[in-house]
Amino acid sequence: MPGKNLSREEAQQRAGILSVDSYRVHLDVTSAVDPTAATFRSTTTISFRSSAPGAATFVDLLAPAVRSVTLNGRALDPATAFDGARVAVDGLAEQNVLVIEADCAYSRTGEGLHRFVDPVDGETYLYTHFEPADARRVFANFEQPDLKAPFSFTVTAPAAWDVYNNAVHEDVTAEGGARVWRFAPTKPISTYLTAVVAGPYHVERDHYSRKLADGSTLEIPLAATCRKSLARYFDADEIFTVTKQGLDFFHQEFDFPYPFGKYDQCFVPEYNIGAMENPGCVTFREEFVFRSKVTEAAYEGRANVILHEMAHMWFGDLVTMRWWDDLWLKESFADFMGSFSQVEATRYRSAWTTFANRRKAWAYRQDQFPTTHPITADIRDLEDAKLNFDGITYAKGASVLKQLVAYVGRDAFFEGARQYFKRHAYGNTVLGDLLGVLERTSGRDLTAWSAAWLQTAGVNSLTPQLTTDAEGRITEFAVAQDGATPRPHRVAIGLYDRDPAGALTRTHRVELDVHGARTVVSELAGLPRPALVLLNDDDLTYCKIRFDDRSLETLRSGLGEITDDLSRALAWSAVWNLTRDALMPTRDYLALVLRFAGQESDIGVLQSLHQQAKTALDVYADPSWRAEGARLLAEGALRELRAAAPGSDHQLAWARFLAQTAGTDEHLQLLRGLLNGSARIDGLEVDQDLRWSLWLALASNGAANADELNAELTADNTASGKQHLTACLAALPTAEAKAAAWSAVIDSDELPNALVEAQISGFNQPGQRELTAGYTDRYFGLLEDIWAQRSIEIAMRIVGGFFPRYQTDEQTLADADAWLTGHPSAAPALRRLVLECRDDLARALRAQACDRG
Repeated sequence: MPGKNLSREEAQQRAGILSVDSYRVHLDVTSAVDPTAATFRSTTTISFRSSAPGAATFVDLLAPAVRSVTLNGRALDPATAFDGARVAVDGLAEQNVLVIEADCAYSRTGEGLHRFVDPVDGETYLYTHFEPADARRVFANFEQPDLKAPFSFTVTAPAAWDVYNNAVHEDVTAEGGARVWRFAPTKPISTYLTAVVAGPYHVERDHYSRKLADGSTLEIPLAATCRKSLARYFDADEIFTVTKQGLDFFHQEFDFPYPFGKYDQCFVPEYNIGAMENPGCVTFREEFVFRSKVTEAAYEGRANVILHEMAHMWFGDLVTMRWWDDLWLKESFADFMGSFSQVEATRYRSAWTTFANRRKAWAYRQDQFPTTHPITADIRDLEDAKLNFDGITYAKGASVLKQLVAYVGRDAFFEGARQYFKRHAYGNTVLGDLLGVLERTSGRDLTAWSAAWLQTAGVNSLTPQLTTDAEGRITEFAVAQDGATPRPHRVAIGLYDRDPAGALTRTHRVELDVHGARTVVSELAGLPRPALVLLNDDDLTYCKIRFDDRSLETLRSGLGEITDDLSRALAWSAVWNLTRDALMPTRDYLALVLRFAGQESDIGVLQSLHQQAKTALDVYADPSWRAEGARLLAEGALRELRAAAPGSDHQLAWARFLAQTAGTDEHLQLLRGLLNGSARIDGLEVDQDLRWSLWLALASNGAANADELNAELTADNTASGKQHLTACLAALPTAEAKAAAWSAVIDSDELPNALVEAQISGFNQPGQRELTAGYTDRYFGLLEDIWAQRSIEIAMRIVGGFFPRYQTDEQTLADADAWLTGHPSAAPALRRLVLECRDDLARALRAQACDRG
């Protein structure tokens, strides 16, 4: 498989004859401060062994130019050895030293070595992001997880800069107008886990100490960095608090001392993902540095990401999957441990509620696509790997691990993890390695469990079946399971009735194993039929839950009166799934939101309800009712905004929701009044980020012009401000605005990743269907060219972002089908993206039909 891709078979063949002893990488990034400089110098020395002397292999490298290639002192001609993605080497010895000197490119896409210039002060910042295979954009290497090695980095950078790496720096010396940073060798790690962060970053420091069982003391220096212009917003103390709580928890539970020395956490601009677990040098998107008021859910979310990445230090960094098929061995565990450790070690005790309502919604959606896959996926190549960082690998995998803990027991689970780390430290593993230790610690045969949960795709639905006698007592209670593969579920069943105050409280709970298509629950026979039956109470398993008729009527009249936060979140999740599955009319779901969202105490659940309600209105509602639904949601948002406690998180959430739903002159005038100060809501601070939300609402409704929007940038001439302005200008309801946004992304590859995202989000406004309808044919006509010409990160954003998702009609569905039928040989990853977008559209049409009745 030539080109930028790498197949699993090629990786296996290479690993079969090679083992890597060390990398020495020297990067010279002094050119970064020159905006006209496109490249930096990269020199890599790889010491490796071959079990097949005389054989040939290749080294991965994506670079504009290779200056020299030397194998064991023998010069190879770059013109013939380098094809733009690989350096071919032959005549291997048993012991080899390969030196490759190249000119590598600074990145605008967040892949490789990303360069960013701060509009506030003109300072330049660099950082790397490599997962799954972009280290080859920065230095030559064997780009696959199972060829681990120690890395020694040397970085020559401008004299005023600091440089961060996975390891501590051994010395820093002046060299002309620059400084040379030499870092200690790392522990053996995979190429995608290496990291360099360089620039005039603001840094704050702390320290963690822990007494170990052997009597020694573990010392971990802590650092947290951000751009200088964000320093006044940087709440490093809170970040360090969560960090120390996490380190305490993982040391206690894993019984394996943190293995990578220091612990830096770098918040960087224009980052493509939430964070990356580079050992000793974790990178985060800088949106986690909150420059305006955010809700408690945002702090909880950041803490979850901090702990997720920390869990990776063991699950993923210390022990790494052999190939991307077993990506779940790190991501599922980190996603699970993020919530688990949050609840047990921090003040964020509602993390499982957030997980049940938000993370699992992502999993359920992904798992119902025709492209769904088992948690242990069939990853043929790097393009497959890139697309499998999805809701199945993360949230479904984490859900299944929660089920596994319920199945084998907490003590057995953590004892298995301890043995796994000790046995496989600094190595690579596959599914059987983990299951083997868990079988030993739990005494349970996990073969059938693994086959059902890890090696088959799809989500099951569980439905209660009740019969009662003349007195209303249960004569039989059963749980029916549907789905292509019935699975064993450890579930809790909750029975709820109204207490004297009218609230819905749990009166009975039974926990049991559900098997096969139907399981009788004898323990519930003889009890009075309850007002509400909640299957999977406490959210032990991964499934969609359904309701009997009486329970559904109870929810319609009293969903918000369920007293337990997690149980209420599960009920919200269930009715959302009913709506997505076209089993509940959209207007009925929105009626539940309008009636009960104002009673929701959990701010994370409330914000999820807002997001889901907006999606329901925009794509699931009957188009003839959509305008009425929008009016009702906006009126409900304004009502709850005025009723919310002044200065509260709920008030801020309702203000943002009003901005998303406003469309009438009355509501738009209120938003403008909040901007110019002529209107006021007691306690609501209209800070900079909220201002941009209000401007976006005005712009998309044609109630603001470009001059006003540009004037706002004058007050907020920051990177964030530029992104907001870009989205607002693209959202203007004019043909000119749409053409400009389309051209900016499609006709040039000059935009950085953050502005590509902003242009696309502004272009695709749900209320502007007529303006964007004409782009459907153009979209399908350019897909293969975009996939071939752009980096995979940007191509994915264009394919998913410009899909005509709001053209919810049969013609658009036919257009998508025609493209899929007419392009059977298109890249499988591209076809997968289009097929998933097509499936969302088909689901929307089914939901609209249900809503019409």
